[in-house]
Amino acid sequence: MSKKPAILLIYTGGTIGMVKDYKTNALKAFDFSQILKKIPELKQLHCKITTISFDEPIDSSNMNTQYYIQIAEILEENYQQFDGFVILTGSDTMSYTSSAISFMLENLQKPVIFTGSQLPIGDLRTDAKENLITSIEIASARKNDEPIIKEVCLYFEYKLYRANRTTKINAEQFEAFTSLNYPSLAESGVHLTYHHHLLHQPTEKSKNLIVRKKLATNIVVLKLFPGITKEVIASILLIPKLKGVILETYGAGNAPTEKWFINLIKNAINKGIAVVNITQCVGGSVILGHYETSTQLKKIGIVDGKDLTTESAVAKLMYLLGEKLSEDKFKRFFESSLRGELTKTER
Repeated sequence: MSKKPAILLIYTGGTIGMVKDYKTNALKAFDFSQILKKIPELKQLHCKITTISFDEPIDSSNMNTQYYIQIAEILEENYQQFDGFVILTGSDTMSYTSSAISFMLENLQKPVIFTGSQLPIGDLRTDAKENLITSIEIASARKNDEPIIKEVCLYFEYKLYRANRTTKINAEQFEAFTSLNYPSLAESGVHLTYHHHLLHQPTEKSKNLIVRKKLATNIVVLKLFPGITKEVIASILLIPKLKGVILETYGAGNAPTEKWFINLIKNAINKGIAVVNITQCVGGSVILGHYETSTQLKKIGIVDGKDLTTESAVAKLMYLLGEKLSEDKFKRFFESSLRGELTKTER
């Protein structure tokens, strides 16, 4: 029998780590060091599980870049000792967090699976146990003594997604996440079925893991809406030390054609502020120049966000701005797929 894969379970906080005290009806943090006692089904998996928890579990609403770095450092420190990683976080910001970690880990060749739940692990109807058990099974899955998954993923309600393609779409259903611009990587039913042709495969296996920890936070998401005023946009673009803007446009990347709007965006770009165009639509892509309403944006040098999600665009912007690249390199890297976050097109 092959050697049991070693899996590191990292609990940062979130609903999945809550259990009910039946005497007081209050929720309290689950002790993940006792996970095999509480969830004996895990003993059926062919792996050895070790757990690490944040000293103070955090609510997903309090997630920030310092916690991203903390997660990345735990992965960095334990990368050689473990064969796979499962990270438990709150679902509300899981797409942001997992997308950021995907960019922070360069040359990743092991599975990093994010999961959580809509109901606490101690609830009668909880989705936590299935999400947790299957995530650990995926993290430990191997073929020809190699991990099947070699990227950052998000598992939720029977589906495994590439993390930087996901968006949370529902706060009340167990099917909380979707990935409209890239298919699921695996599905859990009677069988755990992997779509091998969709999985990321590292091109150079000899390269060591590089962890990128310099993240720029002086960015903003600017969502357009009919009737947005010149004063509102101008005030946002004049934020002191602003370095980047995610501009959420309409449809295929369309925006107002009024001179004042184009001039404001042009002036921001000329001042060295990176302005990225992504669509407000959950699915689909920016196609700059496809309509007249995006031709001017293309001419003034806006960065084409293509089919990035907002969550992934935020993470990628933080990452690339942190690398302090030249304007040309920044645009080239942003418009290229670095971790499978973009669909490669011939247009």
